[in-house]
Formats: sequence, structure tokens, C-alpha cells
Amino acid sequence: MKKVVLLNHSDSLGGASVVTRRLTDALRDAGVDARMLVSHCANPADPAVSSVGTPATRKLTFLAEHADIFVRNGFSRADLFKASTGKYGLHIADHPLVRDADVVCINWCNQGMLSLGGVQRLADIGKRIIWTMHDMWAMTGLCHHAASCAAYHSECGACPLLHWPPHRADLARAVWRRKQRLYAKAPITFVAVSHWLADRCRDSALLRDADVRVIPNAFPCDSYNRPPRYSRRQLGITDTDTPIIVFGAARLDDPIKGFGYAIDALNILHRNGVKALAVFFGNIRDAALLQRIELPHCYLGPLDADRVHSLYCHSRVVLSTSLYETLPGTLIEGQAAGCIPVTFGRGGQADIVSHGVTGYIADYQSPESVAQYLAAALTAPIDAATLRASVADKFAPQVIARRYLDIF
Repeated sequence: MKKVVLLNHSDSLGGASVVTRRLTDALRDAGVDARMLVSHCANPADPAVSSVGTPATRKLTFLAEHADIFVRNGFSRADLFKASTGKYGLHIADHPLVRDADVVCINWCNQGMLSLGGVQRLADIGKRIIWTMHDMWAMTGLCHHAASCAAYHSECGACPLLHWPPHRADLARAVWRRKQRLYAKAPITFVAVSHWLADRCRDSALLRDADVRVIPNAFPCDSYNRPPRYSRRQLGITDTDTPIIVFGAARLDDPIKGFGYAIDALNILHRNGVKALAVFFGNIRDAALLQRIELPHCYLGPLDADRVHSLYCHSRVVLSTSLYETLPGTLIEGQAAGCIPVTFGRGGQADIVSHGVTGYIADYQSPESVAQYLAAALTAPIDAATLRASVADKFAPQVIARRYLDIF
């Protein structure tokens, strides 16, 4: 039986932590001795999770990385946490779980957990390295999402996230070249969690010739195929009859989420006389944005997993207007509970939604197109069994575990 250690910054905070834990459980269910190794452990008693470093070393590497970026950023906090250098990290290769492992799976290990030198050290001690990419950082100089910047197609430099006069020997170019040297020496199999992300690898100068596979994140389908625990009223929704369009995010008004497009689409829907209730969950920095929405709506704030599941069960449509996402979990969750996804397609959405069959992919940045497909989803519902079966076929844990085992 192979021993596999999965590296991630945390065991519980952030989307990458959740899906890495799901993969760990899927591999363990498949008979693999799989463990997570993290720098921030929420549950030290969990036998499947161990932590690396001490509180002091974890804080030191985190501060060192961000201090370096802060100085190069002209002492500005703007975009400070949107960039990572991979310059500082903990001594991962010395940990017993890593020393005993046959395979090391790198996941989201930024913010001072694993340095690029630490990756080279893993290769030097003979470890089989699988790098699962949850964003674009492996193929860029500094950023986790390149957005409209195409510098990573050739060689990063003059990074728009660094608010400092650009020059050739800048931080983005230095990190880009460090990755280039690492990939030339260390045998790494890269896993993209969506075909969109794999296509970005082929666009990039760093990874266009690398061994890149596509394996989506595992999703606990069975846990979503159950009745809701909470009624609409128990969730705080007083309207018990109107079809619900649900929109959720860790932060609703994060610029990446394209919240303005959602608002405009919902307003078009309302002006066209379509009856629906928009329900939002998650944090929001500028709550005044909700006042722009003409369609009846309510905001529930952050919700725990059971309430999110119940909300999806009571909803007709799950809406996402993200400008780009590697593999948006809200669409998978909603679809697994029987919601019809309506979304833009700039990301991994096409791996989730088959347009016109299991949801709708609207024209990019077009509120009119979003409104058109919201109306279609509300007036001609797709069978919930079809939606759930699609999720199970693509994302069931046992399916994903088998695909990783093929690589191992």
C-alpha cells in the first residue's frame, strides 16, 4: 500500500483546504495510507491530519514572505495578499510523514508553508511529486489569478500587483525564473482541477511542455442527496412559495465574483416581470450594494454547511457571475442538491455545466444573457435526478481517487 502525504496550508480554511481534505478521505477509502500535512491545523486530534513547524516558525515564514512583497510593493498594502513568492517555507522534507511517503501531493502551500527550494528538496530526496493546482500560481511569477494579464505567456515582469516603478530585475521576473530553474530539474506531474486551468498551462511559458493532467476536485455527492434539515422559515426566508435564485460566496462583493453583473441581471429579470426571489449568503463588505437590487431578495449572511445545503434544496437556480474561477464549488454544490446552474464560462464552469442540459453558460459579462438563462431555468426546470447524476459521474470521491491512483 502506497503512503501518500498531501500538503496544504490549512486543513479547514479556504476552498483548497476543503477539497484537499476530501481527496485525502477519498484516497483513504480507496485503501491508500493518505495523510494531510498542514501549517495551520484546526483539529489536532484528527488522525488524518498533522501539522508542520512551530507557531514561531510558521509566523516567521509568513511574515518574511509578506515583508519582502511589502518592500517591493513600495510599502503599500494594496494587493499584498494577491501575490506569493515561494521564497520562504517550513522544513517540509524533514517531517516524518514526508520522509516515509512514496508520493507527495502539493496543493495550496503558499503564505510561507512551502518554498520553491522546499519543492526542490523533495525532488532531491527522491519523492514522487504531484502538484495539484487550485489556481494559476504555478505558471506565473507572483499572482494566483492572472485575470487579463498575459505576461505569463512569455516571461513575467512589471507585475501589475506590484505598485512600484517596473524594471527588468523586478520581483515577478525573479520568481518566474526561479520556477523555470526548478521545473527544469525537478520531475513534477501537475494536475489541473479543470480543463480551463490546463489550457492556461498550455498558454504559459513555464508549463506548456510540462506533464499536466486534468482531474477535478472530489465532491461528497451522497451527503447532498438528502432532504433539507431546515425549512425556508428556519433559514430566515419568510416567502415560502416564490422560486429562489441563490448566490453565495465567501465574500459576495469580491471583484472576482462579478456581483455587479448579477445585480444587473436580476434587475432585468424583475423588469421583464419574471417572478423570483434572490437569496444571498456569505460575507459582504459593502452591504449598500444590495439596495440596488429591484427583484425581491434577502441576505442571510454566512451560513454553516447544513444551512447551505438546505438553502440549495429549497432553491430553483444557483447563480454565479464570477469573472474567472478554476472550478467553482458553489455550482457543484447547488447542482448536487438539484439547482440549475447559470454562470459565465470563463473558468472551469464548462467542466460542471453542459449548456442546455445541466444548466446554462451565459455570454461573458452580459447581464442580458444571464437574465435570459435565469428566466429559462425558472420556467423550464431541469430534472433534479439528471443534475445529481451529472455531479456523481464527474466528481464522486471514488471516481477521483481512481484517477489519482492511476498517476501514483
